Amino acid sequence: MTKTLANTEISRLPLKGSEPQAIVSHDSQSATGSSRRVLQPIERISEVLFGLIMVLTITCSFSIAEADRKDVNAMLLAALGCNLAWGIIDGFMYLMACFSSRGQNIGKLRALRKSRTAEEAHKIIGEALPPLVTSVLSHAELESVRQKLMGLPDPPERPTLAREDWLGALAVFLLVSLSTFPVVMPFILVGDARLALRISNGTALLMLYGTGYAFGRYAGHRPVRTGFWMVLIGTGLVAITMALGG
Repeated sequence: MTKTLANTEISRLPLKGSEPQAIVSHDSQSATGSSRRVLQPIERISEVLFGLIMVLTITCSFSIAEADRKDVNAMLLAALGCNLAWGIIDGFMYLMACFSSRGQNIGKLRALRKSRTAEEAHKIIGEALPPLVTSVLSHAELESVRQKLMGLPDPPERPTLAREDWLGALAVFLLVSLSTFPVVMPFILVGDARLALRISNGTALLMLYGTGYAFGRYAGHRPVRTGFWMVLIGTGLVAITMALGG
């Protein structure tokens, strides 16, 4: 069982002539060859939460006391523009992280091949694998992994971004951007600004609860309670952002 897990973890090594892949990947292809997700659940949850907080800092600072349609339109443009801009920035940061990770993984493979002793190689493998996996691998299993890695083709000279990285960046952009629309749609569909704001805030609270519930399920920690905690935490983050002039 542990040997199978270890072999799965190294199934995405960077090979010369192909796209560089991660030495260790929690979302690597399974033994059946199924494709990995573009973004992991925690990444999708985080991006939606980020988009929600950004749009709420704008809608919650909107004064409806004497607001007319012109003011509402200005607020809508600000909210959409803000999240579109941050979607682009966050997507670019995602690409930077992918590029850095691929470069580090290529470096780990080279260091492994330059190791002078089996113990040194085992240490490199252990540092690349999740601690839980490393703790259950025997010396013989680590040596088996080392032998498989030594038999792989040479890695590329330098890291490059793969198709899945660009898809991931696009997914980040879409999640941050599209999370704006449920919150601002009431201002488009409802003529009464006061009622629209209440519907918008209610929608945002439901979405905060949904992200918390999803996070709780993913983390294995009481989804319903985590959902309510996310509402409180999200509201607090919005308040802090507004207080700091965000």
